[in-house]
Amino acid sequence: MPVTPPTPEQLAALAARDGLGLDEAGLAAFAPLVEGSFGAYDRVEELWAAQAPATPKREWSWPAEGENRWGAWYARCRIEGAPNGPLAGRTLAVKDNTAVAGVPMANGSRLIDGFVPSRDATVVTRLLEAGVTVTGKSVCEDLCFSGASHTSHTGPVRNPWDPSRITGGSSSGSAALLAAGEVDLATGGDQGGSVRMPAAMSGIVGHKPTHGLVPYTGAFPIEATIDHLGPMTRTVSDAALALGIMAGPDGLDPRQPDTIAPVDYLLEIERGAQGLRVGVVSEGFGHDGLSVPAVDASVRDAVETLTRAGLTAEEVSVPWHRHAFDLWTVVATDGVVAQMIEGNGWGMNWEGLYDPELIAHYGRARAAGGHLFSDTVKMVTMAGRHALATEHGRHYAMARNLLPAARAGYDAALAQYDVLVMPTVPILATPLVADDAPVAEGVARALEMIVNTAPTDATGHPATSVPTAPADGLPVGMMIIGRQFDDATCLRVAHAFEQAVGGFPSPPVAAPASVPAG
Repeated sequence: MPVTPPTPEQLAALAARDGLGLDEAGLAAFAPLVEGSFGAYDRVEELWAAQAPATPKREWSWPAEGENRWGAWYARCRIEGAPNGPLAGRTLAVKDNTAVAGVPMANGSRLIDGFVPSRDATVVTRLLEAGVTVTGKSVCEDLCFSGASHTSHTGPVRNPWDPSRITGGSSSGSAALLAAGEVDLATGGDQGGSVRMPAAMSGIVGHKPTHGLVPYTGAFPIEATIDHLGPMTRTVSDAALALGIMAGPDGLDPRQPDTIAPVDYLLEIERGAQGLRVGVVSEGFGHDGLSVPAVDASVRDAVETLTRAGLTAEEVSVPWHRHAFDLWTVVATDGVVAQMIEGNGWGMNWEGLYDPELIAHYGRARAAGGHLFSDTVKMVTMAGRHALATEHGRHYAMARNLLPAARAGYDAALAQYDVLVMPTVPILATPLVADDAPVAEGVARALEMIVNTAPTDATGHPATSVPTAPADGLPVGMMIIGRQFDDATCLRVAHAFEQAVGGFPSPPVAAPASVPAG
């Protein structure tokens, strides 16, 4: 639609906002100049409409009564991929921050709910070309800003190990559907640990690739520094297979280097891991007031299993692991407000593919209804806006300038060891937050578990979470961190552990009759 010029009252408000010092006569002088600017906007809209992709017709439905026992499905569909390919006959749930053309998406938010993308995300295209069948969109947390599973506007996602507890987030639906055996594969997004945290708490495998290895094109951004997409599966071999299909430049995502050498991750994990060196990061254990001793013990037992399988392991200190969490916090506060909130997801000066229709859909809804944000998004919005208004982004600038030092801190340890390990999350899956819980409780439950995962989102190192021995009947995850673009070694060590323990346990999947269906 054409841009409507501002009314005199609106123009006065615009001038006042930036202290332009215009009186009534000055405003009258500028009014026709401002209005004249919008002719170019209208012509650009016409040019875009002439070549914008048409939304394909694909059949979809809301989850039927009785088929959403974990609250994990947002929408159902059946989109069959190529008849032949490495994923032929396999089913896939796509995290609902990622576009499947012709199928509604919400990104967990009332502000996006009902938007229908016109093109598939790059990873969806690649997985369909490999033969997978997309069977639906999996619920994710509100704008993906929660490590728990109580913030989505569709309601809580329940853990198949214990339906009264969280699955972890923000890829909560993907984790629940995999743990319950309802799909073979799922996609996840990871900005603070959102592939790995639900993997750990739901007893599945999750791999966060090196930043830029997998194109983010077609997924709703949070902040370009920390945006990742990755595979979630029940076995390491499936994660390796999916990663090989998802990885590689698409020419549309400037997060990616221009060239990435293709890797056969399935072939790589078959090389075994004997002789590889494991650094056990002391800073990843014993978080005061947070770490559960049984979680730390399960991961240390898993390290012993690796040594019996022929790897070597030593304790190592990486002080930047704790500091990098502070860097992430600033990037994910100021940066989120600038890009995901004020910039409607993409912001300006982006060299990659925009989604103008999604930007407009979200922007209109946000302008009318910021009260519909989850409490975690409201908190980060207020904190970030205050910091930006009073400090003008200087802490974001400092954090970004410090990131090379944080990367170097991990790289120094990875020069001595092939991988680094620690608990994926320091806690067990917590009880779901009640609807009437205090704000402070809901926000704490949403963010408390990210201390080990968030740092590698900021530094970009690859990291895999694999299930270790359960504690108190609940899953535990071990995180395996590797060198930049050496995702294969993370998966080799993960596969060696899986082979050593004879596979990963499955949850009891029969939900008690008293548990609500959705």
